[in-house]
Amino acid sequence: MTYERNFDLLNGKFRELFFPTLMTSIAGNFAVLVDAFFISMFMGSVYLSVVQSIEPFVAFINVVYWLIGLGGSVVCTIAKAEFDDERGNAYFTISTIGIIIIGLLITLSTIVFHGQYVNLLCHSVQMKQFVTQYFFYYTIGIVFECYMVSLAYFIKTDGFIGMQFRAFLICNVVNIIFDVIFMKFMNLGIAGAAMATTAGHVISAVYITLYFFKSNRTLRLIKVKTSQILVYLVDICKSGFAGSSIPLYTTIRLIVLNALIFGLLGNLGLAAYDMCYNTLYLVDIFILGTVQSILPISAVYYKEEDFNGVDYVTKRSLKIVIGFALFFSILLILFPQIVLLIFNVNNPADVPIIMNIIRIFSISFVGFAINSLYSFYAESVQYDKLANIITLLQGLIFPVVFAYLLTNLWGADGFWISLVVSEFATVLFIFIFSKVMTKRSNGEYSGFFLNRKHDGSSVFEFTINGNIDDAVNLSSNIQKSLDDERLSLLVSMAIEDMIVHIIDINDDIDLIDVIIRDNEDYILISIKYSGICINIMEDESMESNISILKSVSQKIDYSQILGLNNIVITIN
Repeated sequence: MTYERNFDLLNGKFRELFFPTLMTSIAGNFAVLVDAFFISMFMGSVYLSVVQSIEPFVAFINVVYWLIGLGGSVVCTIAKAEFDDERGNAYFTISTIGIIIIGLLITLSTIVFHGQYVNLLCHSVQMKQFVTQYFFYYTIGIVFECYMVSLAYFIKTDGFIGMQFRAFLICNVVNIIFDVIFMKFMNLGIAGAAMATTAGHVISAVYITLYFFKSNRTLRLIKVKTSQILVYLVDICKSGFAGSSIPLYTTIRLIVLNALIFGLLGNLGLAAYDMCYNTLYLVDIFILGTVQSILPISAVYYKEEDFNGVDYVTKRSLKIVIGFALFFSILLILFPQIVLLIFNVNNPADVPIIMNIIRIFSISFVGFAINSLYSFYAESVQYDKLANIITLLQGLIFPVVFAYLLTNLWGADGFWISLVVSEFATVLFIFIFSKVMTKRSNGEYSGFFLNRKHDGSSVFEFTINGNIDDAVNLSSNIQKSLDDERLSLLVSMAIEDMIVHIIDINDDIDLIDVIIRDNEDYILISIKYSGICINIMEDESMESNISILKSVSQKIDYSQILGLNNIVITIN
């Protein structure tokens, strides 16, 4: 048997992450749809213009917790992949404390400069009092929202995916219950919607704090040297900037485009734009569920130079996000009445206008899906400049430029068409950039995702079932793969003994991946499996195997990331 790598272990891990992350994404984004739904139901669809007016500020809050929370979780994951737990805990500590301080400062600024914020966000004299009410009660919960979402990114990295999901679920259930209580029974109107959102953030923040009482967590709050805080904070922000720049550019874009569409269609234009924004949130639930599954996997596998694994997971993710996008595009092009029903649009004069807008806007979903996946992927494999360029083009430059150009040509229809054109213009840029870079790299990069190739090394990849026979047969195959007879014997013996030990201490091992990279100066062995972790440097029952390894190895590392145990051995 050849035991060629079949990616079943990676595929299983992707599925394991995908469905809980998808549920978390649904729970995390559902609050926006819930608020819009209840505001439309209890107050009328025109009041959606109030929510749309403060969307730039909401997007800015997303910037904060994506920059610190998402950025911190990525560099923390990379640190753990490099077997540096102390640095990973430092990132966790600085991110957690930092996000609380920043959230409090933002809330304080909204109290001091409340009027100035509202004047910047609201363009309608009639709606200003409602925007003022909603904005005030929403800002009370900012620190809880930032803390909860930021910590959720970290606990996912630590394997507490179910807890992350439950935190967002609690947030939304509380939001729904209090939306009905405050808006329907207490008649608090738009202020009640904001109060319900804040209540959800407060209670979910209290729940997610239970993570610190989990005995099996691997992340710890530690004392960080003052001289290192700024260095680590820069690392966090650099890592999170590509992702956080999406809502940053969204903040600026919404301020500009809200003013533009308000000038064309008034409150109806803002309400229609909010409906489009919310339908995009619906699609984004499934896109984010996919891309936030790929982010930690591709980051870890790229750091370990498992480029075939990165290529596999990105191509699989691309098929998934395009499938979701096509489904929702076709659905809303054929049945735009769904949106009218959700947002309670019943004015006969508004119905044909909104239906036309939804049909046009739905075409953008496929482009949006591809761009979102690519920007997150580029961030995870440290193509930071490319990720920043993509988010800048997609999030700000193309939407604003095309909006003004096409609005001058076709009026209000040109505005909605520009939202479609900007997405596909970004896809075209990525395609051309990938082609150019592939040709210039002399074979170092390949394909749409610019996947790297191993230079000057032979790579052998195997997948075996967790049984003794496969371990013995794999050892025999490995001896035939390496040119150096003595070295091949030592490597094969060490791998066989190690896998047998893994099988012995686990009641049930499904699959084990073994990757051997033969460079000119060293051989790198990576063994991945799900199950009980082992520390091969401390486990006395492994002493015979360790004696073999110590005689030929430069270093032996162990980590547990994403629920996978990973042993990496470097042999001179």
